[in-house]
Formats: sequence, C-alpha cells, structure tokens
Amino acid sequence: MLSVLDLFRIGIGPSSSHTVGPIRIAGRFLSELQQLGVLARVERIEVELQGSLALTGAGHASPKAVMLGLLGLDPETLDPEDADNRVAALEATGQLPLPDGRVIPFAPSTDLRFSYDIMPVLHPNGMRLRAFDSAGESLADSTWYSTGGGFIASQRQLERPLAADIVPVGQSVPHPFYSAAELLGVCQANNMSIDAVILGNEGAKRSDGDTGAALDRIADVMMACIDRGLVRTGILPGGLKVRRRAPELWQKLQNAPPSNEREQLFDWLNVYAMAVNEENAAGGQVVTAPTNGAAGIIPSIIRHYCWTAEDKTVRTRKFLLTAGGIGLLYKQRASISGAEMGCQGEVGVACSMAAAGLAAVWGGTPQQIANAAEIAMEHNLGLTCDPVGGLVQIPCIERNAIGAVKAANAARLALHSHEQTKVSLDQVIETMRQTGIDMSSKYKETSQGGLAVNVVEC
Repeated sequence: MLSVLDLFRIGIGPSSSHTVGPIRIAGRFLSELQQLGVLARVERIEVELQGSLALTGAGHASPKAVMLGLLGLDPETLDPEDADNRVAALEATGQLPLPDGRVIPFAPSTDLRFSYDIMPVLHPNGMRLRAFDSAGESLADSTWYSTGGGFIASQRQLERPLAADIVPVGQSVPHPFYSAAELLGVCQANNMSIDAVILGNEGAKRSDGDTGAALDRIADVMMACIDRGLVRTGILPGGLKVRRRAPELWQKLQNAPPSNEREQLFDWLNVYAMAVNEENAAGGQVVTAPTNGAAGIIPSIIRHYCWTAEDKTVRTRKFLLTAGGIGLLYKQRASISGAEMGCQGEVGVACSMAAAGLAAVWGGTPQQIANAAEIAMEHNLGLTCDPVGGLVQIPCIERNAIGAVKAANAARLALHSHEQTKVSLDQVIETMRQTGIDMSSKYKETSQGGLAVNVVEC
C-alpha cells in the first residue's frame, strides 16, 4: 500500500510529471553516482529527454527541472526564487557544482537534449542520464521514467514481469485493499469510515499525530497557494500571453452583496481553482493533488467547504484522507499520468478524489462516497490532454475550475441515493485505464493534436 502522503507532494509548477519528476530523477542519478563510487571521476553529464518529456518539456520547464535536480535541490523544500537564481547562474557560467565539491562544465544547449523521435515503450515520460570521465568513457548510464504525480521509476522497476507487479515493500498495513470493493468490504466488516481505514493504514508508517501534522502542512500549502494566486496579477510566462484572471474575479466577489452567494457558488469554486493553477503555470509552490496539472480542484473544494468552518482541521483531515484513499485506487489500478491516460488521469482523478472527500465531509456513507467518486470520473472519461504550446495553461487552468464545480455536483448527486450506482467505482477506474490505452498519443500530453494544433500560438 502506498501512503496518501505520496499522492499529496509539495513541489513547484508547472508539472508534477515534467518538473517534479525530473528534479527527483536527476537527484537520484547523483546519488547513484555516489553509490557506484564513480562521482570523483565524473567530468561530464548528459541528459536526454524522451517521449512526452521531449515533446512538451520546454513548455513544462523540464530543462530547468533537470538542472535543479543536478544542483541537488529537492522539490519539496526548494525556494522557487532561489531555484530560478541558481539555474540562471548555471546557464550563465556553464559550471555545475557536484556533491563532492568539484565543478564540471555543463552546457544546457548540448548536454541536455530533446529526443523527439524516441517514444519509450515502458512509459511515455522517459529520461536517460549518462556520466563520462575525462577520456569520454561511460561511468553510468541510467534510464528513468516520470510516472505522474511526482512518482518516478527506474527501467528495472518497470521491466518487472506482470506477475510481480505488486512489490511487497515497506511495512504491512492493518487494512490492505487493492480495489474499491475491498475498501468498502473493510469499512463494512469493521464498521469504519473510509478516512478511519486510511488513517489506520497510515498508522503503520508513522504516528497519528505525525500524519495529522503532515496533512495540516499539505492543507496550509494549498491555502497559501490560493492566497498568492488571488492577488498576483500579470501575464503568465511561456509566450501565450495568458493573463491571470483570478485576482479580478476575486475582487468582484469581494465587492458583491452576500445575498448573491447561491448564484456565485460557481464563481467561488472557479476563482480558488484558477488561483492555484495560475500559480502552478508561473512555477510557484503547489501540492500535487494528485498532479500539478490538476492541482486546483481539491484545494478549491477544501477552501469553500472546509476552511471557513469552526472545525476546519477535522473536516480537512477527513477530506484529505478520504480523497487520498480514492486516489490510491487510481494510482494502483490505472495511472495518474496525463502522458498515459490523457487528462482523465489528471483532472478526472482529481475530480473523483474531490467528490469523494466532499461527500465524506457532508456525512456520506462509504458507499455514497464511492458513488461520488464514480460519478465524477464517469463524466470525465475520454478527457484529452492537448496543452497549447506545451504549456500548462490552455485548457488546464479553466479545466480545473470546471472540475471543481463538477466534483461538488457529483458529491451532491451521490448523497441523494443510498444504493450502489449501476456503474461501480472499480468498473469506472478500469474503463478509464482502457480508454487511456486506446487513446491516440496525440491527445496524451504530446501537443500533437486537439487544441494544441488548432489554436494558433500568438
């Protein structure tokens, strides 16, 4: 069992798979060089971006991410402004400091290559890293994959036979489940809520106090991201000249009479989601939920339905534990990678997780919570990932706003009935997986189809 804290990672924008993942891979490569005992002989490092990392890497800041990883920075702790300064210094000097104190030449224009013609078989987000000595002899040659949501995997891990797909690592948990049916069975057999089951499993990894503190930290970072996005104005980077719209909408809501709150419900959810994703597009600090491209949906729902309540901590923890439990099902049974599943694997999964979390906060039964998650995904099936200019801006920012509204509606619909929906959550997850496999690569974060080719970049 993965931890829900694996799904909610603090990092920087604009992409968990194209930014956070490559940072972690480059850092892991440095650790590998140290473990092999060859770091002292390294005189040159070469990085090759493959598949979707190459095709949309420039717009997703993948080159910058690689350099941040090679500079030894961690996505969860780095300061975005300091990171920008250190990358600028590396680009200006062409000198890369290594962990052993030495400095070697590194020219991003030649040592960081985009292999547009290579589409890896194991996963679309491939990254090959090589290290050479002074004579040009290879010291290390590793291929890694950024599998979505900041998760990474080595080539050896992904080459494991299907029979060994579930790898027994870490501690066992008291309530293991590998399907929604099993999760609901655990709830029924033990008379437990979904969030109680998840908290019990997290307890095998750390104390409940530490889990609660980690969830509070995640929520605080989400809310801080909203706060920044509500006041920062200007044009987003990347060349599309997309204007930040959240601050203007926020001002309108602040000046509007409270009596219009019902009519403004969509606007409140819209502005919070857009604030997060405009921050993400600008490379700010966000939380993968479960990815950066879908990072605005869960914070939007939390802000509107949990954060203003007197018991906001209790509500927010319940929300995150429940949403995280549903997210684990998608991660373990399908994928949360836009390069594998299209945007149904990002915004669709985030919408499903948010619907489940909100249904839990509203007092839904485990079955109603599963129904909310199913309804939300059912109406995101087939959602493509076709970012214009390879940037996480169009249609991503508005898509998060729409996803937040859809999540609230799915939760509301689910609470109107008590029986299982005709389509089960397991069935909709499997349908999403099959749809993602069948979907053309043009619509899976390659910017080779859809809006990406029909909208003129200007």
